[in-house]
Amino acid sequence: MSSVSIPDLRQDRRALTPEQVKRRLADAGCTITAWAASNGYERELVSRVLSGACKAKYGKGHEVAVALGLKVPTTALAA
Repeated sequence: MSSVSIPDLRQDRRALTPEQVKRRLADAGCTITAWAASNGYERELVSRVLSGACKAKYGKGHEVAVALGLKVPTTALAA
């Protein structure tokens, strides 16, 4: 089994689109499953957040969206 580099998707203070997140994962050779596992999230939840099926307004969905870079953490907004 080969080692996969897991990218840090939160590179700047701007939110990414789901398409940008998917592209960055693909460019890094990382699957959604691998990213989810390395960050301690269920693959299904990550997929639902990326597809928009989960609105990610609060709870784990919001946590996943922030980790993916889809939403800007509130601490970054205050700075």
